[in-house]
Amino acid sequence: MKTEQTFVIVKPDGVQRSLVGEIIGRFEKVGLKLVAMKMLVPTREQAEKHYTLDPEWLRKVGEKTIAGYEKKGLKAPSNDPLNIGKRVLGNLVEYFTSGPVVAFVLEGAHAVALVRKLVGSTEPLTSDVGTIRGDLVLDSYQLADTDGRAVRNVIHASGSVDEAKNEINLWFKQNEVLKYRHIQEMVIYETDLGHILG
Repeated sequence: MKTEQTFVIVKPDGVQRSLVGEIIGRFEKVGLKLVAMKMLVPTREQAEKHYTLDPEWLRKVGEKTIAGYEKKGLKAPSNDPLNIGKRVLGNLVEYFTSGPVVAFVLEGAHAVALVRKLVGSTEPLTSDVGTIRGDLVLDSYQLADTDGRAVRNVIHASGSVDEAKNEINLWFKQNEVLKYRHIQEMVIYETDLGHILG
């Protein structure tokens, strides 16, 4: 559990708004360890592969989008989840490849769940105050739909341990993810803190 890893990307809008340091700082302050990091401009192929690692992703995102329209009392542009999923994927790929991103791997107890909690919900407007999206972003699904684009939410974080493993393997070679001991791990994980006083 102490070495659970998760994958995070600061998206192009986060990089352009100079939020990389603040975002990484939030994770480090909670006790997570940075074990890999790179800056790049994703290709369309990388972006598509990232979003479709789960073969059911297109259908799931289409169903979620249709349900979101219905919840607001609006008519979805299509009743076909795959059609909607492809439209969402196209918008996400445009967004993801529009500039540099910073991809990194964090390690620590409950890394996946902890990062998801700190990031907030996908739509910034409905993210809680205190989360990265709730504090740093003002975008909404409504605004994004009106403009015909993906919601700009500055960050992606893996949704499960399996998803994290797949995403880490997609974006990093095995030798790019470092194994090292961080001094703060003694305070966070060791059961006896008697050594602090000597």
